[in-house]
Amino acid sequence: MIEEPPLLTVARNIERPSAAEIEAFRGVPLSFLCDAMGGDGALDWRIKPISGTSLLGVALTCQCGPADVLPLTTAVAMCQPGDVLVVATGGHAGTAVVGDLLLGVAKNRGAAGFVTDGLIRDRADVEALLLPVYAMGVTPNSPHLKGPGSIGLPIVCGGRTIASGDLILGDRDGVAVVPRDGVAETLNNLERVRAAEAKASAAVRAGSRNVEDIVPLTPKERIRWV
Repeated sequence: MIEEPPLLTVARNIERPSAAEIEAFRGVPLSFLCDAMGGDGALDWRIKPISGTSLLGVALTCQCGPADVLPLTTAVAMCQPGDVLVVATGGHAGTAVVGDLLLGVAKNRGAAGFVTDGLIRDRADVEALLLPVYAMGVTPNSPHLKGPGSIGLPIVCGGRTIASGDLILGDRDGVAVVPRDGVAETLNNLERVRAAEAKASAAVRAGSRNVEDIVPLTPKERIRWV
């Protein structure tokens, strides 16, 4: 006989970035961030802000099955101030994975936001919470409490592998993840990106009509005129 799987699998310890490392990313546009990571790092473009347009915090991951919310209830009970609840549903679009009440408890516990590749519900009340919430969309259909699922373990959400302790950033363009072990390198690269963007922006504001002030043109020897 095959044994019944545990309803929940929970990571005991989660290493989080320091407060200084987190704050260093405050206000960074996602376009700058992705440039600093080689032009990559964003989650599926369909994950967009439902409430709020600015997000910064540390991932607390949660894996929920289709139409299930049991793992999320435990994740909310575990979340710490500054955590972003990142919930993978496999892109399930039949029911919501969360509503205003559970998100309200998360906010009361100090959660910095919520991200899911699924749907949410109670949009008006969620917006009133003033908690940054990013999702694929909205439906009034309700989920169930059944499991199994996991909290704190690596998940795939929006096409990205995300581990608890990774940094999560969001703005009006969407959501991106900075792996915990890539924080220092990304911060170093951001300095170069900021400098390049400042120079290019100044040229545009000054009326530049030269594309090469923004991006290098194809070398003439690589062009064949016909």
